[in-house]
Amino acid sequence: MRIAVIGAGISGLTAAAGLQRSGHDVVIFERREDPSPVGAGLTLFDNAFEALDLIGLGDGVRAVSSEALRDLRSGFRDPSGRWLLAVPERSVAAMRSVHRVNLHRALAGRLEPGTLRTGAAAAVPQDGSARVTVGERTEEFDLVVGADGIRSRARQTLGLDTGLRYAGCTAWRGVTAEPVDLDGAAGETIGRGRIFGSVPLPDGRVYWYATLNAPADAVFRNEGDTLRIKFGRWHESVRRCIDATPADSVMRHDIYDLAKPLRSFVHGRVVLMGDAAHAMTPNLGQGAGQGIEDAATLVHLLRDAAPSGIDAALERYCALRQPRTSAVMRRSRAAGAAVQAAGALTAGLRTAALRLLPGPVMGRMSRRLLVWPEP
Repeated sequence: MRIAVIGAGISGLTAAAGLQRSGHDVVIFERREDPSPVGAGLTLFDNAFEALDLIGLGDGVRAVSSEALRDLRSGFRDPSGRWLLAVPERSVAAMRSVHRVNLHRALAGRLEPGTLRTGAAAAVPQDGSARVTVGERTEEFDLVVGADGIRSRARQTLGLDTGLRYAGCTAWRGVTAEPVDLDGAAGETIGRGRIFGSVPLPDGRVYWYATLNAPADAVFRNEGDTLRIKFGRWHESVRRCIDATPADSVMRHDIYDLAKPLRSFVHGRVVLMGDAAHAMTPNLGQGAGQGIEDAATLVHLLRDAAPSGIDAALERYCALRQPRTSAVMRRSRAAGAAVQAAGALTAGLRTAALRLLPGPVMGRMSRRLLVWPEP
């Protein structure tokens, strides 16, 4: 079959590479001239690697990711560095860290030459037919995959959009310029309306993120000064990460998710995946993983399908992916609301709950999240 993929992000590249391995003719349309990702690091869990393995892409991603988290204690601490909740080793073992640039390269490297068309702002028709228009040129396909991100044009054009919800916080992300000593610990440090997280990368550098409750589109006079004012009195490894990161390499953006789960991921012969289908807050670290699950599910369902079998495959795709991603979206939003608590009472209750939550219970909750309903 001839399949168009709109968007060269993680889910789009995963879908395209997997579909080509299955023998389909694939074209990726990417609106940016330079598709190199803008981002820092991320974590992938076992569910993402199970999905990648199913479509033959797992080893390539493992080669650029790290198991360094397995050697560190991980969980939640307070700003002084005191542990509130340590995540069981079994749960930490399910995580690997990777720089977003290296993940992008690993996936793009599996594409056949000529697959990716850059500077191609693609549009789909409102009726959901499998056509893609770029400028004055329209091409026919058997299927179109909309993987064009949280502000998806495809989702909006098809009338599936539910709008975006501001999560109430802004986030800085950075990667240290050199390896940083994390004192044998990683995970998140939680304050009132503030979070700082750190994850070691394969080369010893550290990917970190910091969130701060703030109005949407807030303007800070000096980003570096704001970070040091808000987090500079926290435990030593927090300060090391900030100090070891060039100020001009730190990115900041407001956190949004979809206001409500979509009623469908499919309209006609256009199917949505990744953030276009279920943009979620980053609190469970599942955004990339759910997009990879989407891609692997679609690839598997289309592996032996003829054009006449597309509708049945898309119906099965929705049945598998919509309940799963809606549940993860809800859990991620709830987790965000809890850890972002800023009031003295609500933050105190959250901290007390973390201290009282048994590690094994936390482990069971995490493992349920990582069970991928393989197609």
